[in-house]
Amino acid sequence: MIKSKLTASELMELEKKYGAHNYHPLPVVLEKGEGVFVWDVDGKKYFDFLSAYSAVNQGHCHPKIINTLVEQAHKLTLTSRAFFNSQLGKYEEFITQYFGYDKVLPMNTGAEAVETAIKLCRKWSYEKKGLPENSAQIVVCENNFHGRTTTIVSFSIDRDAYNNYGPFTPGFIVIPYNDVDALEKTIKENPNIAGFLLEPIQGEAGAYVPDEGYLKKCYDICKQYNVLFIADEVQTGIARTGKLLACDYEEVHPDILILGKALSGGVYPVSAVLTSNDIMEVLHPGQHGSTFGGNPLAAAVAISALEVIRDENLAEKSYILGEIFRNEMKKLCEKSKIAMSVRGKGLLNALVINNADHENLAWDICVKLLENGLLAKPTHTNIIRFAPPLVITELQLIDCVEIIKETIALFE
Repeated sequence: MIKSKLTASELMELEKKYGAHNYHPLPVVLEKGEGVFVWDVDGKKYFDFLSAYSAVNQGHCHPKIINTLVEQAHKLTLTSRAFFNSQLGKYEEFITQYFGYDKVLPMNTGAEAVETAIKLCRKWSYEKKGLPENSAQIVVCENNFHGRTTTIVSFSIDRDAYNNYGPFTPGFIVIPYNDVDALEKTIKENPNIAGFLLEPIQGEAGAYVPDEGYLKKCYDICKQYNVLFIADEVQTGIARTGKLLACDYEEVHPDILILGKALSGGVYPVSAVLTSNDIMEVLHPGQHGSTFGGNPLAAAVAISALEVIRDENLAEKSYILGEIFRNEMKKLCEKSKIAMSVRGKGLLNALVINNADHENLAWDICVKLLENGLLAKPTHTNIIRFAPPLVITELQLIDCVEIIKETIALFE
C-alpha cells in the first residue's frame, strides 16, 4: 500500500525500484506548475528553464488551455478515426491556415510525426517522383535528434541512442550539419534521394544554430533536384526561437513540416505533419493512422494552445527576451573561465562550459542551479540548455540571469 504523502527521497526511490532506468533526472520531485514556475513536493519554488524540452512554451498549466482540456474531457475524449468527431475538422482548418499548408495529418508524439513524415516522403517519391520501389534515400544530418524509434535511431550518430538496437532501418545518408556543399554533392551523386530531413536549429545538440543562409540554400537545392525539404520543428517551432517557426528566419516554407511538444502547451500529447495537397494525396484509407491521432480532446487543446501563442505575441516576446539573455550571457563569458560561449535564437539557448578539468562540471552546475531555485539540464556533457516558458517577464528573466551568474561564480 502506498502512503498518501511520500517524501521526495521516497518518491525517487519508487521510480528507481519500479521504473526503467532510461533517464537521469536531476534530484528534484516536482508537484505543481504555474506559468514560469514549478514547485517540488516540499513546497520549494523554482524557475523552470527547461520547459519540458520546449513543450510548455505557453507556461505551465495555462488557464485557457486547461479550461479547454477540462471542458472537452467532460464531453468526448476519443472516438478513433472510425468516425468523424466534432473537433477534428475545426482543428484541421485552424492549423493549416495558421501555418499556411493545405493538409495536416494529426498524430500524438514528435517521434510519431517524424515517422509519418518519413513514410510520406518515401511514398511520394515512388508515386509522384517515380523512384524505383524500395530505393528511396533520405538525407539527414550528424548530431540530429528526431526521436527514439528504431527507424529514427538508425540514422543517429549518438552511441547511447543506437547501440545494441540493430538491425537498423536502411535508406538514410548522414551528412555534416551546416554544410550546404555536402548536401548538394550527396544529391548529385545519388539519383534516388527523396528528401532532406533536418532540425532548423539542432536542439539536443545544444541549440546549435547554423550559418545564416544555410536553410535557404538547402531549400533551393532541394527545389532544384525535386527533393522534399522536411523540417523537424518539434522543439524549435511554435514561437520558441523568436519566430513562429525557426524556418521563418530565412522565409523557408518546408515541403513537410513536423510539429509537436508546444502544440498542446504541454498538457496532452499532440503532434502534426503539415504539407501540400500534392504530397498528402498519396495516402489513402488504411495506409497510415493512429487510434489516438486526431482525437477530439487533442484537437480542442491544440487550437487553444496555438491561440495563446498568437494572442499573447509569444514569438515576438521570445525574440526580444532572447536578445537580452544572450547579451547578458556574453558579458558573463567575457569574464568567466568556465562559461565559454552562448548560442541560440529566441529563448532556445545554450551555454558552453569548459569542463577540461572536470568532466561532470555542467551537471554539477545544474545541481547548484537547482539549489539556487532554477532548473536546467546539461546535454552532451559540457552544454547547459536554457529554455524558459515564453511567458516569462523581463524582470523574471533578469532575476534568472543573476542566479546563473552567481552560480557560475561558485565554480570559478
